[in-house]
Amino acid sequence: MKRVRVIPVIMIDNDRGVITRRFKKPVYIGDPINAIKIFNDKEVDELIILDITHKGVRTKPNFALIEKMASESFMPLAYGGHVSSVADANTLINCGVEKISFNTALYRNPAMIRELSSRFGRQSIVASVDVAKNWLGNYVVKTQNGRQSIGTNLEAIVTSIINLGVGEILLNSIDRDGSLMGYDGELIQRVTRHLKVPLIACGGGNSINDFVKAVKICRASAVAAGALFFFKGSFNAVLVNYPDQATLTSELYSHVD
Repeated sequence: MKRVRVIPVIMIDNDRGVITRRFKKPVYIGDPINAIKIFNDKEVDELIILDITHKGVRTKPNFALIEKMASESFMPLAYGGHVSSVADANTLINCGVEKISFNTALYRNPAMIRELSSRFGRQSIVASVDVAKNWLGNYVVKTQNGRQSIGTNLEAIVTSIINLGVGEILLNSIDRDGSLMGYDGELIQRVTRHLKVPLIACGGGNSINDFVKAVKICRASAVAAGALFFFKGSFNAVLVNYPDQATLTSELYSHVD
């Protein structure tokens, strides 16, 4: 029986916890510290925090908030957003962050990624790869919260990112983000087919059955979700939730290789 990491994602906008849909229209979900405390009680495997605050408002991580989140978290914490220097990364590690996630810097400052991988180890570096389909139905790698296109050669772009020394890929489907429509299996398989590092599937997760498909069929190493763990019912009432360990064992771990 294989234990699969099931990872909640909390987005931060001006220090407030939010969930987006297609990387737009952030919906307030409460104080991220409170969410972390609940996830502690749920014995969550790992937590990803992504600061999406507009760069015109913030140019550096809010280290005070991050240190508080890390001190409250009993689980490994990955953080991404506004990390633009080795000094920023070093401060984050000192704040108690185990992993740092990068998106824009993968393309704008690859030398920094290589240096950080060498300094902290590749297991500490996560590449957040955002992908959406264009009007022709082709996958396009995006950056800057989905606003800037990098290119359509998905496999070549991912390969170049891995060669920077990253430890894993967080693969985000922009089209499925916040939709609760299930993961984009075609996208996941396109990437895992050529991947030699773990892949975290993200964007659209709506059930444990979705987790099983992403891991067993699409060969993801882990699954992540936002809306699933924060919204409940047909009216999307905000309620922090997470499957209990007995449910994960019987419905997920026992069904994957």
